[in-house]
Amino acid sequence: MSVSLAFLGDGLVAGGQWDEWLSGHDVHNLAVSGNSTDEVILQLAQVIEMRPDAIVIGVGTNDLGWRRSDEYVVRNLETILYTLRRALPETRIMVQSVLPREQAFAATIRSINRHIWQYAPTQHVQYLDLWPALALPDGELDPAMGIDRLHLNPAGYAAWLAELKPGLEMLFERPPSTTSIPIQHA
Repeated sequence: MSVSLAFLGDGLVAGGQWDEWLSGHDVHNLAVSGNSTDEVILQLAQVIEMRPDAIVIGVGTNDLGWRRSDEYVVRNLETILYTLRRALPETRIMVQSVLPREQAFAATIRSINRHIWQYAPTQHVQYLDLWPALALPDGELDPAMGIDRLHLNPAGYAAWLAELKPGLEMLFERPPSTTSIPIQHA
């Protein structure tokens, strides 16, 4: 089944070859390198006008670079999810965990991810936890997955895609605006 997918987010999302990796779908990568949650909020009108079948959101790491608090990032992510759900009740929405980076940010990222994991079901949004695939036990990005302690290498994108593909399949197995679909890790 070919569907229209809109990707929103930061440079990590922008760096993905989603149209190639998800061929057979009409993919629109609207992510921009350097985007924080503030810039994604400014893009919402554009996405709403597109009316895609599904939206995949991955943003938050650049907010941390600007030293924004976890509360700030969570509030903006909640605004993004709430706005999209209200404007696009028939669109399937997936929000991805904030990806790991330097260990110094691990506690803040865990806090953000915990809040979004709890909030997503209230907006009938699927939460995709990428942390187990990309993080070391101390919360730092696994060096095997990155070119530095922030940006992903091909192995990192392959690990992400290995989680995303089954997540998207599950997302489309259910009607939109139902309860969120948990992703089970073995």
